[in-house]
Amino acid sequence: MYGRDVEVLAEDVRLAGTLTLPERPRAAIAFAHGSGSSRFSPRNRAVAGVLNRAGFATLLLDLLTPEEERVDAYTAHLRFNIGLLAQRLVATTDWLAREDATARLPVGYFGASTGAAAALMAAADRPNVTAIVSRGGRPDLAGPSLARVHAPTLLIVGGADVPVIALNQQARARMRPDVEARLEIVPGATHLFEEPGALEMVATLATNWFRRYTARAEAAA
Repeated sequence: MYGRDVEVLAEDVRLAGTLTLPERPRAAIAFAHGSGSSRFSPRNRAVAGVLNRAGFATLLLDLLTPEEERVDAYTAHLRFNIGLLAQRLVATTDWLAREDATARLPVGYFGASTGAAAALMAAADRPNVTAIVSRGGRPDLAGPSLARVHAPTLLIVGGADVPVIALNQQARARMRPDVEARLEIVPGATHLFEEPGALEMVATLATNWFRRYTARAEAAA
């Protein structure tokens, strides 16, 4: 297992990230963090660790620059700018396609909170994305892009996160009928999946989803 800090150029800004590569990666999973979070999110890092041990490369990225984060801490306007976050995730996808270590790998997205909407919007513009997993996400914020997503999508929501369950159900209903879009409820879990065993269940569900659909994409290549 090898990890290194990277910089992704997205138009006129440089985004800091951490790329972790197992010995023979089966796919690359780009993480889109939620509102007010970063690539150092302990929950995303925990899920990424499980994916790494299952043979997946992971890229945890700050979708905002440090200066933007400082401004957003007061205004909170950038974290809900889903279009901006999606553009930066698209740039990240293109970077993975150019990077020697990941260029030939299938790509998946793991999005949390508002990052899930950014992942869906980005996948609508990058049909080569093979699979998406949302953790406690707001896929409804992807708007009309939902109908243009072709990637199999797993929506994971805590059983006690009742308002977000409804938003995920509405988002799933707006997706294409020929796209595999599944809603998984983690019993008793709240929005941050802090309950014992909840995050482990998220990691298991995500690993199985990526294993299934990235392997299918690799076989078809």
